[in-house]
Amino acid sequence: MTKAELYKELNYVNHSRDMRLKYAHLIIDNPELVAPLLDILFDVDDKISCRAAWVFEFMCGENLDAIIPHLDTFTNNISKVHLDPAVRPVAKICEYLTKAHYSKTDNAIKTALSETHKEKIVEACFDWMINDEKIAPKAYSMNSLYLLGTEYDWIHPELAIILERDYEMQSSGFKARAKHILKKIKTH
Repeated sequence: MTKAELYKELNYVNHSRDMRLKYAHLIIDNPELVAPLLDILFDVDDKISCRAAWVFEFMCGENLDAIIPHLDTFTNNISKVHLDPAVRPVAKICEYLTKAHYSKTDNAIKTALSETHKEKIVEACFDWMINDEKIAPKAYSMNSLYLLGTEYDWIHPELAIILERDYEMQSSGFKARAKHILKKIKTH
Protein backbone atom coordinates (compact mmCIF):
# COMPACT_ATOMS: atom_id res chain seq x y z
CA MET A 1 0.00 0.00 0.00
CA THR A 2 1.38 3.40 -0.97
CA LYS A 3 1.18 6.54 1.14
CA ALA A 4 -1.52 7.85 -1.23
CA GLU A 5 -3.54 4.65 -0.81
CA LEU A 6 -3.13 4.81 2.96
CA TYR A 7 -4.25 8.45 2.92
CA LYS A 8 -7.41 7.41 1.02
CA GLU A 9 -8.04 4.58 3.49
CA LEU A 10 -7.83 7.01 6.43
CA ASN A 11 -10.96 8.71 5.08
CA TYR A 12 -12.88 5.65 6.34
CA VAL A 13 -11.55 5.92 9.89
CA ASN A 14 -14.04 7.37 12.34
CA HIS A 15 -14.33 7.68 16.12
CA SER A 16 -15.54 4.11 16.53
CA ARG A 17 -13.20 1.90 18.48
CA ASP A 18 -13.68 -0.95 15.99
CA MET A 19 -12.64 1.17 13.02
CA ARG A 20 -9.54 2.58 14.75
CA LEU A 21 -8.57 -0.91 15.91
CA LYS A 22 -9.06 -2.35 12.40
CA TYR A 23 -6.64 0.19 10.93
CA ALA A 24 -4.21 -0.14 13.84
CA HIS A 25 -3.97 -3.86 13.09
CA LEU A 26 -3.48 -3.10 9.39
CA ILE A 27 -0.43 -0.99 10.38
CA ILE A 28 0.87 -3.57 12.89
CA ASP A 29 0.59 -6.30 10.24
CA ASN A 30 2.34 -4.06 7.68
CA PRO A 31 5.13 -2.26 9.59
CA GLU A 32 6.28 -0.59 6.36
CA LEU A 33 3.13 1.56 6.69
CA VAL A 34 4.24 3.19 9.97
CA ALA A 35 6.50 5.74 8.22
CA PRO A 36 3.82 6.89 5.73
CA LEU A 37 1.26 6.97 8.57
CA LEU A 38 3.58 9.29 10.51
CA ASP A 39 4.10 11.45 7.40
CA ILE A 40 0.33 11.90 7.23
CA LEU A 41 0.02 12.43 11.00
CA PHE A 42 2.67 15.17 10.96
CA ASP A 43 1.12 16.99 8.00
CA VAL A 44 -0.43 18.91 10.86
CA ASP A 45 -2.68 21.31 8.93
CA ASP A 46 -4.50 18.51 7.10
CA LYS A 47 -7.63 17.25 8.89
CA ILE A 48 -6.78 13.67 7.86
CA SER A 49 -3.74 13.96 10.16
CA CYS A 50 -6.17 13.56 13.09
CA ARG A 51 -7.35 10.22 11.72
CA ALA A 52 -3.73 9.12 11.33
CA ALA A 53 -3.16 10.11 14.97
CA TRP A 54 -6.13 8.01 16.12
CA VAL A 55 -4.83 4.98 14.23
CA PHE A 56 -1.28 5.52 15.50
CA GLU A 57 -2.51 5.81 19.10
CA PHE A 58 -4.40 2.51 18.78
CA MET A 59 -1.39 0.87 17.13
CA CYS A 60 0.78 1.96 20.08
CA GLY A 61 -1.88 0.76 22.53
CA GLU A 62 -1.85 -2.67 20.90
CA ASN A 63 1.90 -2.93 20.21
CA LEU A 64 4.00 -0.12 21.66
CA ASP A 65 7.25 -1.68 20.42
CA ALA A 66 6.14 -0.90 16.84
CA ILE A 67 7.01 2.76 17.50
CA ILE A 68 10.65 2.02 18.39
CA PRO A 69 12.16 2.41 14.88
CA HIS A 70 10.20 5.67 14.56
CA LEU A 71 10.92 7.32 17.93
CA ASP A 72 13.10 10.01 16.36
CA THR A 73 10.41 10.97 13.84
CA PHE A 74 7.68 10.88 16.50
CA THR A 75 9.49 12.91 19.15
CA ASN A 76 10.93 15.42 16.66
CA ASN A 77 7.45 16.28 15.41
CA ILE A 78 5.08 16.04 18.39
CA SER A 79 5.37 19.74 19.21
CA LYS A 80 4.04 20.64 15.74
CA VAL A 81 0.69 18.90 16.27
CA HIS A 82 -2.00 21.49 17.00
CA LEU A 83 -5.43 20.26 15.87
CA ASP A 84 -7.40 19.18 18.98
CA PRO A 85 -8.41 15.74 17.66
CA ALA A 86 -4.71 14.98 16.95
CA VAL A 87 -3.20 16.46 20.14
CA ARG A 88 -5.09 14.05 22.42
CA PRO A 89 -3.81 10.81 20.82
CA VAL A 90 -0.25 12.18 20.54
CA ALA A 91 -0.30 13.12 24.24
CA LYS A 92 -1.65 9.63 25.03
CA ILE A 93 1.24 8.03 23.11
CA CYS A 94 3.68 10.13 25.15
CA GLU A 95 2.01 8.75 28.28
CA TYR A 96 2.29 5.17 26.91
CA LEU A 97 6.01 5.75 26.31
CA THR A 98 6.73 7.24 29.74
CA LYS A 99 4.69 4.57 31.53
CA ALA A 100 6.60 1.85 29.69
CA HIS A 101 9.95 3.55 30.30
CA TYR A 102 9.37 3.84 34.05
CA SER A 103 7.60 0.49 34.39
CA LYS A 104 8.90 -2.01 36.92
CA THR A 105 8.84 -4.75 34.29
CA ASP A 106 11.50 -5.01 31.60
CA ASN A 107 10.50 -3.87 28.13
CA ALA A 108 12.14 -2.64 24.92
CA ILE A 109 11.05 1.00 25.45
CA LYS A 110 13.36 1.29 28.49
CA THR A 111 16.43 1.00 26.27
CA ALA A 112 14.96 2.60 23.12
CA LEU A 113 13.77 5.86 24.69
CA SER A 114 16.82 8.13 24.67
CA GLU A 115 17.59 11.30 26.61
CA THR A 116 16.71 13.34 23.52
CA HIS A 117 13.37 11.54 23.14
CA LYS A 118 12.54 12.24 26.79
CA GLU A 119 13.52 15.92 26.44
CA LYS A 120 11.17 16.30 23.44
CA ILE A 121 8.35 14.62 25.38
CA VAL A 122 8.97 16.91 28.38
CA GLU A 123 8.88 19.96 26.10
CA ALA A 124 5.64 18.90 24.37
CA CYS A 125 3.94 17.96 27.65
CA PHE A 126 4.79 21.29 29.28
CA ASP A 127 3.46 23.06 26.16
CA TRP A 128 0.19 21.13 26.42
CA MET A 129 -0.01 21.99 30.13
CA ILE A 130 0.39 25.74 29.62
CA ASN A 131 -1.49 26.09 26.32
CA ASP A 132 -5.24 26.22 25.96
CA GLU A 133 -5.74 22.48 25.44
CA LYS A 134 -8.63 20.25 26.41
CA ILE A 135 -8.47 18.23 29.65
CA ALA A 136 -7.36 14.91 28.09
CA PRO A 137 -3.97 16.08 26.73
CA LYS A 138 -3.35 17.93 30.01
CA ALA A 139 -4.18 14.79 32.03
CA TYR A 140 -1.88 12.59 29.92
CA SER A 141 0.83 15.27 30.16
CA MET A 142 0.54 15.47 33.96
CA ASN A 143 1.11 11.73 34.22
CA SER A 144 4.02 11.79 31.79
CA LEU A 145 5.66 14.76 33.52
CA TYR A 146 5.17 13.21 36.94
CA LEU A 147 6.97 10.04 35.78
CA LEU A 148 9.73 11.98 34.01
CA GLY A 149 10.10 14.07 37.18
CA THR A 150 11.16 10.95 39.08
CA GLU A 151 14.31 11.06 36.93
CA TYR A 152 14.70 14.82 36.32
CA ASP A 153 14.42 16.67 39.62
CA TRP A 154 13.54 20.06 38.10
CA ILE A 155 10.27 18.79 36.57
CA HIS A 156 8.18 18.23 39.72
CA PRO A 157 8.55 21.80 41.06
CA GLU A 158 7.67 23.26 37.64
CA LEU A 159 4.71 20.91 37.23
CA ALA A 160 3.45 21.74 40.74
CA ILE A 161 3.56 25.48 39.95
CA ILE A 162 1.45 24.99 36.80
CA LEU A 163 -1.04 22.68 38.51
CA GLU A 164 -1.52 25.02 41.47
CA ARG A 165 -1.72 28.10 39.26
CA ASP A 166 -4.33 26.63 36.90
CA TYR A 167 -6.30 24.68 39.51
CA GLU A 168 -9.13 27.17 40.08
CA MET A 169 -9.73 27.91 36.38
CA GLN A 170 -9.92 24.29 35.23
CA SER A 171 -12.61 21.62 35.02
CA SER A 172 -13.43 19.15 37.76
CA GLY A 173 -11.60 16.46 35.76
CA PHE A 174 -8.44 18.56 35.71
CA LYS A 175 -8.80 19.31 39.44
CA ALA A 176 -9.16 15.63 40.35
CA ARG A 177 -6.10 14.63 38.33
CA ALA A 178 -4.08 17.65 39.51
CA LYS A 179 -4.89 16.91 43.17
CA HIS A 180 -3.75 13.30 42.69
CA ILE A 181 -0.49 14.32 40.96
CA LEU A 182 0.27 17.07 43.51
CA LYS A 183 -0.18 14.56 46.34
CA LYS A 184 2.23 12.15 44.60
CA ILE A 185 4.78 14.97 44.09
CA LYS A 186 4.64 15.94 47.76
CA THR A 187 5.17 12.35 48.93
CA HIS A 188 7.86 11.56 46.34
